[in-house]
Amino acid sequence: MRAGFFLIVLVFFGLVGYVTWHLGRITPGGRLAKCLVAGLFLLWMVAAFSSMFLRNRLSYSAVVALYEVGWPWLIAFAYLGIAFVLADIAVLCKILPKAYINDSLTGLLSIIGIVAAVMIDGGIHYNNKYREELTVQTQKPLEQQHIKVVLASDLHIGYSNRKAELARWVDMINAEHPDLVLFAGDIVDIQTKPLFDGNYAHEFRRLEAPAYAVLGNHEYIAGSEESEQFLADAGITLLKDSVAHFKGIDIIGRDDRSNPDRAALRDFADSLKGFSLLLDHQPSHLEEAQDAGIDFQFSGHTHRGQAWPISWITDAIFEKSWGPYQKGNTQYYISSGLGIWGPKIRIGTRSEYLVLHIYSNASILRRSSPEGV
Repeated sequence: MRAGFFLIVLVFFGLVGYVTWHLGRITPGGRLAKCLVAGLFLLWMVAAFSSMFLRNRLSYSAVVALYEVGWPWLIAFAYLGIAFVLADIAVLCKILPKAYINDSLTGLLSIIGIVAAVMIDGGIHYNNKYREELTVQTQKPLEQQHIKVVLASDLHIGYSNRKAELARWVDMINAEHPDLVLFAGDIVDIQTKPLFDGNYAHEFRRLEAPAYAVLGNHEYIAGSEESEQFLADAGITLLKDSVAHFKGIDIIGRDDRSNPDRAALRDFADSLKGFSLLLDHQPSHLEEAQDAGIDFQFSGHTHRGQAWPISWITDAIFEKSWGPYQKGNTQYYISSGLGIWGPKIRIGTRSEYLVLHIYSNASILRRSSPEGV
């Protein structure tokens, strides 16, 4: 494992060197101009990583500034790398003159302009939240014929997605007038401190419907005990290898795979009485829900890579990395997430929440208040 980590680090810094060298090479003028452009790129990288490694030593406003300024570097780095690789290939194939990537103001402005335009469009795209709607029919009786559920995952609130943004999301959810709100993990980003200091819990308490959640890997990164305390303060019922019953719906909340001792789905069999809705943060081993006879599974975690071409990687890793899916009688929805980790940019993917309509074709039972088990 250690050897693999060092290999990844070596490859990463090799790619950083490749992009930095190309930036210096393509910049026209003398050594000073070339070093200035390459140096600014590296300084941008330092800002990105400083927000992570120095967040416990800096003020909240300083960390926020580093997040806002630094993290877009990741996207710029990736797309500059793609642009320079394509340019090198084009030069080798005699499609592009070598002068275009050597001391060329036209080449420099063209590549930087294209990357900047893609990033700006990705930022706008991220801020436009998508409302996905899905309807399922069940023969199992519910306590009302139609139950409307809003489901979301991967909010990643903290230094990047801050309180004002969370307030907008809560307003968006309340505008749906749901009967139930469910969160499939990674509500927290990488630290709970800004959530407690900024009283983020207050915004969640404005939700006008009962809310349940499961833990994701980022709740474990931030500290599971602190994350659980925050969810309690926010008025969100945590389902940690447990089941809650709501108007004929059995809400099954699995602990995240970060816990190697989490329960198996078969352990919930005796608790299931009605329409079964599974919250499992990571969409791994989807066959488990099918084998357990689960009616509907909602997961997140993948972000679908956040930006192309990383979406190709998540599509290859996961059986289903985004969207609706079905195995046997089990229906699934894998969400690309409402929030985001790192740079607030979406390229080829989207930030979304799901509105799920559950209709019962069976007789309607009497209504009752939600009861956790």
